[in-house]
Amino acid sequence: MSEFLNLAFELISQIIYYLSEWVVGFFTGFLRIFVTGVPVYITIFASYFPSLNLFSKVLAVLLALILIAIPVLLLVIIIRKLILYIRLKDTKEDNVELYKEIGRLNRQVLNLMDEKNKILALKVNNTGLNRVSYVGSSGLMDDVPASAIAGGNVAGAAEGGSVEGGVIAGNANVGFNMNEDSMANLAGGMAAAQVAAKRQSEEEEKKQAVRFPKLDLVDRKYMHYVEPKFDDEITLEQFCEGYRAFACSQLHLYYTMEIVRRFVAGMASSHIMILEGISGTGKTSLPYSFSRYLDNPATIVSVQPNFRDRTELLGYFNEFSKRFNETEFLRALYEANYREEPCIIVLDEMNLARIEYYFAEMLSILEMPSVDEWIIDLVPTAWEGDPIKLVDGKIHINPNIWFVGTANNDDSTFTITDKVYDRAMPIELNERAAAFEIADQPAVHVTAAHLHQMFKEAQEKYPLTDAMQEKLNKLDSYLQTRFKLAIGNRIIKQMNDFVPVYVATGGTELDAIDYIISRKVLKKFESLNLSFVRDEIKGLIAYIEKIFGKSGMKDSKDYLTRIQNLY
Repeated sequence: MSEFLNLAFELISQIIYYLSEWVVGFFTGFLRIFVTGVPVYITIFASYFPSLNLFSKVLAVLLALILIAIPVLLLVIIIRKLILYIRLKDTKEDNVELYKEIGRLNRQVLNLMDEKNKILALKVNNTGLNRVSYVGSSGLMDDVPASAIAGGNVAGAAEGGSVEGGVIAGNANVGFNMNEDSMANLAGGMAAAQVAAKRQSEEEEKKQAVRFPKLDLVDRKYMHYVEPKFDDEITLEQFCEGYRAFACSQLHLYYTMEIVRRFVAGMASSHIMILEGISGTGKTSLPYSFSRYLDNPATIVSVQPNFRDRTELLGYFNEFSKRFNETEFLRALYEANYREEPCIIVLDEMNLARIEYYFAEMLSILEMPSVDEWIIDLVPTAWEGDPIKLVDGKIHINPNIWFVGTANNDDSTFTITDKVYDRAMPIELNERAAAFEIADQPAVHVTAAHLHQMFKEAQEKYPLTDAMQEKLNKLDSYLQTRFKLAIGNRIIKQMNDFVPVYVATGGTELDAIDYIISRKVLKKFESLNLSFVRDEIKGLIAYIEKIFGKSGMKDSKDYLTRIQNLY
């Protein structure tokens, strides 16, 4: 048996070898004729051409042109055949099928004409005139080829009749001639009828379709919604202390008052917040418990590594199903337009994908100075059955929404760029707060408008002092001179919003400034080549102590010391 297998193997392998040699030889010969042989042809032509007389030169040129034209012509023919073959295969049609389709359409036209002539004959008979005969679809049999229909007479010629709407009517004989022009007219009329029918069908579909089923459910949910009684007397300090007590007593979550102040003051300075820190410190539970304190649970969106653009968050319109593929993020955006309370959307593990890719549109829209410009285009046109809060296919981002992202810094995540940091308010949670006991604290009902009003009152009551602004100007000049860093206009604006609210909740102005400088300004040192400016960092720490005092700016000095030790 093994000998037979060896025999079969050698025979088959030899045959395959010869076949491969034949294929290689074929393509090699083809290349030699049309590619590698071209320089040889040119050499032969150039060697003989100078010694030829004028007549021979003309013949030589003609011969060269003919030899060039033959392969080019063959190539063109082959390409045209391939294109024709591909087209026929793609459309799955041939001439016979086309003729059958033309015949079927002609029979439909004749049926319509048959009905029209019957109605016309009835009208004429009712008036007492002679009966008008008609020719309908009976004149066309299934076995009659389409070519005969296209080129021949379907009925007899009319004498003394008139032509109206493609139907020949008279007192004696009635008929019509299906020539090429009439066929073209019929085809054009049928095409126009199909377009009109399609347009009407689309209009009916638009009236009956529900493109946004999730948003439609939100409309139904709030059809008979009754708002709770809101507390418009609460102060910022009471608001923060109440949340800390609620998280402890109701959810057994513990936060320091410092973290609560930073979170609430961060809401005053930006609608985008980033919670950073090691795992298990309560980054996700902080916005979750805060939303429960407001009796308006947050929507938590888990960011995936494949997020690339806005469709991952907002969804997209499916042209086939005529429905918008909605997401929970879109539903939360839409539902916020029905609520008066602050609404929180959590982007969990937001730096698993590049934030500036999938969240780019939000970053730009929230920079608009007027909230009336916080609008996202979802679909180009409005349909009759669209949700109530969509205007011309656009959704409004209500100023009662805050986007809170959680971020880890490890090998599985992307670095958060300065573009995102500049627009957001980062809050660092690197340790768990100690447990404590407190009396039960119920949820509160506060409108976002009242919260914004408390922020505004705090900014008017506790603005940055002149002495602090002078110190910041000195620090800004020092950073620009030594490190080419600056406290930009956006950070200055965030300071003017953050610091007063932080003070109103029970903190100090210097602690608030210290936090902003360490998290928004000195954070940029990580993008510098610190090995070259390590000695300069010591001078910066000394300069901070000089203008702010040795006991002040603890977070900033600790941060500088930490990054200096890393390099």
